[in-house]
Amino acid sequence: MFMADIAGVRVLYTGDYSREEDCHLCAAEILQFSLYFNSEKMAKTIRRLAEKTLEVGETVSGFLVKKVFTYQIMALDDLHVFSQLSTENISQRITIAYSGAFGVLKHKLKQIFESVESLPDEESEGPAFRVHERLTVKYESEKHISLHWRSDPISDMVSDSVIISILLILILITSYC
Repeated sequence: MFMADIAGVRVLYTGDYSREEDCHLCAAEILQFSLYFNSEKMAKTIRRLAEKTLEVGETVSGFLVKKVFTYQIMALDDLHVFSQLSTENISQRITIAYSGAFGVLKHKLKQIFESVESLPDEESEGPAFRVHERLTVKYESEKHISLHWRSDPISDMVSDSVIISILLILILITSYC
């Protein structure tokens, strides 16, 4: 639908892209009106976040949930009350065949990543180190190492890059032998 002004006559075209003849309405049949929109948005705090009275300018931390035209901010712990969603922590582990020296692997990963720290033997049950305080690399046996991390977007990216680096180190080690 669009308005055309032809020789001083305003016409509203309401074509529906069908094969029927187009319909034209004269300007006298068109009512003009104005719409005003309020651009302010308001969100209500609910459940645990609503228990405390907030001061002006105080920061609120939680989930913003939009239902039709209303906004609500809720704490993570209240998410299951208002939806069928639940939150979980996922610990991931992958075992990689690695027959090279564990010290060489640690040295090569130190060259690639900024933060590689050794872990005490009591904490890790054998030689181990952490990469970027998110991923633990453990020596399992002469032929295997394992990677452990708690799943979140950043830790998953770190683990992916460490896995690729380990595979590239394996290729380099086997090509020199």
